[in-house]
Amino acid sequence: MEIILKQDVENLGLEFDTVNVKPGYARNFLLPQGIALLATPKNKAALEATLESRKEEEAKLVAAANAVVEQLKKLSITIPAKVGSGDRLFGSINNADLADALEKAGVSVDKKYIKIPGNTIKRTGTATALIRLHRTVEYNLDFTVVSDAPVEAAAPKDKAEETPSAEA
Repeated sequence: MEIILKQDVENLGLEFDTVNVKPGYARNFLLPQGIALLATPKNKAALEATLESRKEEEAKLVAAANAVVEQLKKLSITIPAKVGSGDRLFGSINNADLADALEKAGVSVDKKYIKIPGNTIKRTGTATALIRLHRTVEYNLDFTVVSDAPVEAAAPKDKAEETPSAEA
């Protein structure tokens, strides 16, 4: 079922996007909540008129999004995480962690605009995230997940070393 979004919906699209969804999702959630409209010819014409009237504002939004992309191109993001054996993370890195790392680097991007393939990173290394800043402006950001400090298993100590000897 084709619908027009009236606001941003995570994992679906941004405001004024025309997307295809399953009929039950549209009928039972998106339409009753007022989040979307059916993509009828009348509503599509109204969308085109709205986009036409917002052309100047859209140009400003695209320019701002392109400025953020230029800032992102200059960044090298490294996210430290606790790592166990085999480069596996304790926990995972998700879009909120990446948004925090970007905030620390001086670029403000809301976590709902960041998409990580598979939703989480569970191993150290290089990964890519899609950052969608505007309907027409997207950027693939490469970032690195590194170990903050290797976690080693505590070796059992010899009891003779732990307790002072009675002879001394």
